[in-house]
Parts: sequence; structure tokens; C-alpha cells
Amino acid sequence: MLYLALLIGIVSIVITDKLTQAFKLSSIWVLIGQICASLVIIMVGKLEFSHIILGNYFELGYLTIPFTLLFLVGFTNVMNIEKDQNPSILLLPFVSLVCFSMSAFIMGHSFGLITGICTSLTIMFILLYGYFSGKAFVGSTLTTSIGFVIAVLSISLEMSIITIYIPIFTLALPFTLYYFIKDKFTSIQSITVSTLVAILFSVLMFIVPFNIIWYLVVGLTSILIITQFSRKYRFI
Repeated sequence: MLYLALLIGIVSIVITDKLTQAFKLSSIWVLIGQICASLVIIMVGKLEFSHIILGNYFELGYLTIPFTLLFLVGFTNVMNIEKDQNPSILLLPFVSLVCFSMSAFIMGHSFGLITGICTSLTIMFILLYGYFSGKAFVGSTLTTSIGFVIAVLSISLEMSIITIYIPIFTLALPFTLYYFIKDKFTSIQSITVSTLVAILFSVLMFIVPFNIIWYLVVGLTSILIITQFSRKYRFI
């Protein structure tokens, strides 16, 4: 059912986004589509945060559904790009998905492994097509769909250090860096720097001891949350 729920969710996001663009509707309809897609994952896919494991075990109780909904919608919009972008920007979610696939393989998590590999291959095809044809452009419909998949993968692997670390430090943080430097460098240079940062953080996850990663996550996550209070630094 989780595969079906994921498919329905992606279709809901794509249709809502395309209709909003075609009829020039308010962006609130895009958000409504994302909320509906997230509710499908929660209700049909039976996927939710019932607890958080961050060193200690925390039960969410009545906050389970609201927290899950907020997480899904939030990370769906991490790479919500309004204008067409160079297809190479997809290298950032590609790195995240490879990390998820590797983690799922180590954990023996079939849904995470299959979904991660399939999405990674899809992105690779788009990248190759864009490179050889020079015609592929990346917009909000594609990036929000990929963001939705990444959010679902995060929850499916449970609320652990992996769930927090991968989407934030291999996608959100590098994309924020790209956003800040894209006006100072060429598009390819900005994407290259951001991708290298994403790869660096992905490598750290597999070689640095858990306790050090924990302090890194807490510290940098706190900084990222604080920056969201300023419109200038906001990415969600």
C-alpha cells in the first residue's frame, strides 16, 4: 500500500501544480495539493512519526499526525523552484537519494532501497537527457515531486539520526548554499560547489562516529531553524 500511496501522492502534486500554472491560480492550491498528498501517505500508506529517536526515545502522542504532515510538506518544498533551472541542480537530490539507498541497504529496508534506486535512476536519466539534448529544464513540478519522495523515504526509515541528517545536510543545506552563491558564480560553478558539500556531508555520515554526528546535527539544525525566522535566509 505504501508504493500505491506514494504514487497517488506524486500524481496529486503534479496535477495540482500543473493546474495552478495553467490557470494562474494562487499558490495556496499547490500547498493544498501537497497536504492532500501527505495525508494519503499518512492514511493510506500508514506512514507516520509515532516517536523520535535522537539519543533518547520520545513519544509524540497526539502530535503524531500534525508533526508528520509538517515534515512531509516542509521537505517537499525544500527545492521548490519557481523558474526553470539547469538540470544539473538535480545532482543535490541525487546525492541524498544515493545516501538513502545505501542506508536502506544496510538496514535491510526494501521500500527505501527500491524507491531510492528508482528515483535516483530517474534523475540520472533526466541529467543525461539534459546534457546530450540541451533541452531539459527543471521546474517546481519536478523538484517538489522529488522533495516529496525524499520526505517519504525519511519517514519510512523512522525518526532517527539518518532521517534528520540526510534530507537536511545533503539537500537543504547544500541547496541553501547554492541559493546564496548563484549570483556570484556561474550556474555550473555554484552547482558544483553545492554538490561537493552534499557529497562531503554524505561521506561524513558513514565514517564519523555517531556521537560526533549527533552534536553536528543538533548544532547545525539549530542554526538552520534560527535562520528561518529571517525571510532573507529562508528556504522552507
